[in-house]
Order: sequence, then C-alpha cells, then structure tokens
Amino acid sequence: MLDFNHNENQRMIADMIRDFGAKEITPFRKKWDDEQFFPKELFQKLGELGLMGVLVPTEYGGAGFGYDEYVTAIAELSKLDPSVGLSMAAHNSLCTGHILAFGTEEQKQKYLPKLATCKWLGAWGLTEPNTGSDAANMKTVATREGEYFILNGAKNFITHGYSGDVAVVIARTGEVGDSHGMTAFIVEKGTPGFKGGRKEDKLGMRASETAEMIFEDCKVHESQVLGKVGDGFIQSMKVLDGGRISIAALSLGIAEGALEASIQYSKERQQFGQSISKFQGISFKLADMATQVEAAKLMIFKAASLKNQGKTVTLEGAQAKYYASEVAVSVSNEAVQIFGGYGFTKDYPVEKYYRDAKLCTIGEGTSEIQKIVIAREVLKK
Repeated sequence: MLDFNHNENQRMIADMIRDFGAKEITPFRKKWDDEQFFPKELFQKLGELGLMGVLVPTEYGGAGFGYDEYVTAIAELSKLDPSVGLSMAAHNSLCTGHILAFGTEEQKQKYLPKLATCKWLGAWGLTEPNTGSDAANMKTVATREGEYFILNGAKNFITHGYSGDVAVVIARTGEVGDSHGMTAFIVEKGTPGFKGGRKEDKLGMRASETAEMIFEDCKVHESQVLGKVGDGFIQSMKVLDGGRISIAALSLGIAEGALEASIQYSKERQQFGQSISKFQGISFKLADMATQVEAAKLMIFKAASLKNQGKTVTLEGAQAKYYASEVAVSVSNEAVQIFGGYGFTKDYPVEKYYRDAKLCTIGEGTSEIQKIVIAREVLKK
C-alpha cells in the first residue's frame, strides 16, 4: 500500500526550505543566473540544515532520512532555483551516494561526515567528451603500478568538476567495451595530476557549475578504490537508478514552480475586463499542466517508496525520470505562453524554468536512453 500523504518530516523540510530560500536564494537567483555564478557558500549553509546528506545515516553525520524526504527537498529547492536543486541532487545522489553504497567502513568514516555537512563538495565523473550514453567505451584509463593506479584522461559535463573538493571517478582498468573493465576511484582535490578544466557556458542551470575534470599521470592509492577493481560501471548503473529519481524530483520542482506562477499570474492578469484565468484557452492549459504534474508526482513517489523498501527501481526510476522531465519542459513551455510577452522576459520566473527544464531530459540519461531502459525492463517480463 503506497501512502502519498506528506509525513511530518516532509512538511518540516518544505517549510524550512521556503523560509531559508526567501532569504538566501530568491533575492540572488537572477544575479547568479546572469553571471553564471556558482554560490558554493550557499551549499555549506544547506549542509548545516542537513540537506547535503539527506540519505546519509546519522552515524556518519547525515540527516538519516529516506527517499520521500529527499524528493521533497529537491523539489522544494528546485521551485526556488532549479540550479540549486541540481547541485544539491548531484552532490547527494552521485558522489555521496556512491561512497555510501559501495565504500568500505574506513572510506565512509573518512568522507561521509565531510560530504554530509558540505565541508567538502562532491563531484562524480562518468561522462567523457566522446562517451556520453556510451560509457563502456570511455577513454580515461587507470594503469596499475604496484599499490597505485595512474589515471589519464578527461571527464566533461561534470557538476562541480572545478569547485568540487572530492570526486568519484570511473576509469577503465580493462578492455574497451567490457562492462567489468571499469573501476571507481575516490580522488581528492589537490591530488597531483588532477585538476578542474573549462567551465561550460550553458543555456540553463547557469548557477550550477558544469566543468571538465582532467587527469594527467594522477597517482591514486589502491585504498581509494570503491568496491572491487572492475566493478565501477556496474556500480554506476546502480547509482544512476537512484539518481534518476533525483532528476525526476528536480523536474517536478520546475513543473510545480511554473504551474504555481502561471495560476497566480492568470488570476492577476486582466484582459477584456476579466482575469485571463476565465478564458477557456487559458483554463484548459492550466488543467493539462496540473494533471501532468500530479501524474509525475505519483510516479516519483512510487519509485521513492520502492527505493525506501530496498527494491530495484531500474524500471520505475527510468519511467519517473523520463515522464517528469518531459512534463517539466511541457509545463514550463505552457507557462511562458500564459505569461505572453512577459514570459519572454527575465522580469518573471517562467523564462528561467523554461531554460532550466531542458537539462532534465538530458542529464543522467537522455529521454531516449530512458526509453531503452524502460523497453528492456518491460520486455523482460
């Protein structure tokens, strides 16, 4: 039996984020977006609130919550600024989540308290310039030399690739195309041979840093291997199953924000002697938007519930991510239309939702890749 009512923790988190965001996010989001400024100090404040280690157990300094609370936190942050939601989700799900799922006790004790409080900001490196969805053909290699591995190559489109304090990096330790030929490493900032590269100049999500990570004869001790040598790709696919719920939640926040702004504006905007919400053309748009948002929400919380139960969510996570991300694009598009000419200006929030939403159909597996995953899982049955 699935219970979709918000629990007390979810209500507390939503209220806390709204109060925090009114002071620390909303007044600055346009400036951050215009200047592509990554507000790293903001995430340290979010760490103090427990939002950078939502799923991390309390014994490692985290909040110790489940996926229901996590989805709520991402969605509420993303309503305020999707860039902030994206960075928070990437830190939690990818870097921190990978170490939590596959790290040794020693690795967890060393890294999770710093990540959960955001004393250290996390990055996660899988994608490369020539291998996006085709990750098994990655070119970054790790060559063994005694107790060490020597990493050479580059990763791109990495959230916090420049400003991150620690990264989980997947490198090839076997043959090209071998799903058991890749290994995950924890690499700290300041390790000789590891540096951040060029920052991307982006359409949307401009206050979330996206950059290269470059490895030139980077020497990493074998104690920094996550799990077994050769298991990096398999681990990554499991990490992405949960990560897709994060992007679905990010999409939900964008769609809810765009819908709420559209409802409010449609009631306030007067044309022909009445509010535009009275016109069927507008009210039907709002009806479609609200229905899509509600359907996305149900899919996301179903996936979150299954994840909380420790069940495999490959299918449900892909479905939620695919549907919610497309809804974010559709709803933000209609929001711009409802706002008319004002929707095309930066004076109102919907143009930013419109730009930010597109990333959700691309990051952590494109919509097309989600369809492949969904079809494969459905055909297994």
